Amino acid sequence: MRGPTQDPGNGRGEAGGGTAGRPRRRARSATVSAVALLAALTGCGEDGPGIPRTATGTLEELAAEVGCAPEPRAATDELRQADCRTGDGRFVLATFTTDRGQREWLNAAKDYGGTYLVGRRWVAVAGPDMVGALRAELGGDVERSAHGTDPQDPDPGGTGASGHGGH
Repeated sequence: MRGPTQDPGNGRGEAGGGTAGRPRRRARSATVSAVALLAALTGCGEDGPGIPRTATGTLEELAAEVGCAPEPRAATDELRQADCRTGDGRFVLATFTTDRGQREWLNAAKDYGGTYLVGRRWVAVAGPDMVGALRAELGGDVERSAHGTDPQDPDPGGTGASGHGGH
């Protein structure tokens, strides 16, 4: 004996209705779309072709990711900052306790010009080549500011040589 057939015509999902699976498929499709959107918004997956997912962690963990022994420079309730050196060059690494503190620091630091690699509650400050090397290891977004940048400055990222390192 055969069960009831589904007729695609009535749209109520009842026996003989044929659309019983459609609402579930739409819900499943909406769920998949929502998960994909959430993943994109929260930084899951890669940041772009050849760029790893943005790293997270403490100042020491981030420094270790790129093979740096951080030399502490500043520490407050809101941020920790250190000088770092790798085979690719020098940079300043700063970590923050809040997103707002990070954004405020970054906005103030951009007054000095430079190139910034920005992750979740961390920033690396260096010249463009060094930021590129760091991005290949840490992921993140590159932000630039031309304000106050001297094309003859050997340290455009403000890592100390130009006197602007204390952002």
